[in-house]
Amino acid sequence: MSETVDEDLYKRTLALLEPGDIELLGAVVHTDLGSEEDLEMQELTVDINEVISGRAGKGETYIYAGNDDTDFASNQFQGLTLDDEAFVWECQQLLRDGTFDLVFYYEANVDQDGLVSDLEALDRVDRVTPVP
Repeated sequence: MSETVDEDLYKRTLALLEPGDIELLGAVVHTDLGSEEDLEMQELTVDINEVISGRAGKGETYIYAGNDDTDFASNQFQGLTLDDEAFVWECQQLLRDGTFDLVFYYEANVDQDGLVSDLEALDRVDRVTPVP
């Protein structure tokens, strides 16, 4: 992936974290998954859900795809708690230069360094760019 694309994606992700109702952090998960590996990309999203949910300490979560919600885009997902459907994370799956980059943002109450380390240990992850 070129540095220009990386920098653009980083800046776009940073813009999503601008102050709102809750303070957010983010991570761009760069993968080796190509466009024909969308099933593997979905499985990786499930694995990342478990990592972020565990680090956030919110209990069990499920992945909401928003297929019935006009406010959701294609390849946009949320991790919500089972108990009360509280926000844990949101993600967009982007195809860049032939491989998927998964952009996650989540509440800022997690240990960002520990989370990045856990994400980098997952299969199919090339590297993780923390934001900010």
